[in-house]
Amino acid sequence: MAKTAPHFWQAGSTSPLPRLLRPLSALYGLGNRLNQRMTAAQEIGAPVISIGNLVAGGAGKTPTAIAIALRLAALGRHPQIVSRGYGGKLAGPVRVDLTRHTSTDVGDEALLLAAAAPTWIGGNRPAAARAAVAAGADCIIADDAHQTYALARRLSLLVVDGGYGFGNGLQLPAGPLREPIEEGLARCDALVLIGPRSVPLPDFGRRPVFAATLDPNPADAVRLRGRSVLAFAGIGRPEKFFTSLQQLGATVVQTATFPDHAPYSPDTVMRLVETAHKLNAIPVTTAKDQVRLPAKARQMVDVLRVVLNFAEPQRVDDYLRSRLHDGATAGA
Repeated sequence: MAKTAPHFWQAGSTSPLPRLLRPLSALYGLGNRLNQRMTAAQEIGAPVISIGNLVAGGAGKTPTAIAIALRLAALGRHPQIVSRGYGGKLAGPVRVDLTRHTSTDVGDEALLLAAAAPTWIGGNRPAAARAAVAAGADCIIADDAHQTYALARRLSLLVVDGGYGFGNGLQLPAGPLREPIEEGLARCDALVLIGPRSVPLPDFGRRPVFAATLDPNPADAVRLRGRSVLAFAGIGRPEKFFTSLQQLGATVVQTATFPDHAPYSPDTVMRLVETAHKLNAIPVTTAKDQVRLPAKARQMVDVLRVVLNFAEPQRVDDYLRSRLHDGATAGA
């Protein structure tokens, strides 16, 4: 997603743009269906767990992938993560090396994933997954892979933001959907529902729903509580970040938004730092944005990290264990 999510994507918007853009949405949907029908799913020699969503940006896929990787490792598995490496220049397959790769090389999300588990990037997702298996993975977590039809999977988890849901229910570009809700749900095995249901959501049927929350890193929360901050972010829905700062007790005196995945120049960061100083505030951004800052500028900007916590972690573990053991087919 190139920019932040437009407001007319939200449910209840009175903007005329969704209606005007519907013909383009029909073409987008046709292209997606043709891609799905013409793509054969490839087995890669190990069970694949797909982490995906139905909307463009901001649902919480990356924190979910990290949480699942950590849970699998605690269960004695050897997971490795496969990502497209969006925003990076390397085509892959290549294993992310935190000592030498930057967001320019492998994208911002891959750097966050690699801090939790061995991570590979590649435009050819099956090839990247096979490289991970050759490197010792006994299961693969495919980040943002619900619409990656070339990769066969054992389990498909759909991430849903309980406070946003599926927006206005329309496909790109009239709305945030990558595909129709019913088609996307038909291919998922279970859902991760992040946050309380504050918008109407469809019936998920008998699929398991695992409730979760995105919580601030405790040390970051303590450090930022009571502080005046200039908050800036270049993510799918930056307002979520601003709200998180307010909820932990920081005073947000000014905000700034940037395109999702866009790099920050030294001049841009210096302007933010100088503006914050004039406001007697500190500049704060997200972990995803922090890895896109120039290396020398990172020490001038604070960060609020988040972690995904499951409401019933044992239930999640039991489900993962059973699905990886029984060899069930995703979407069954």
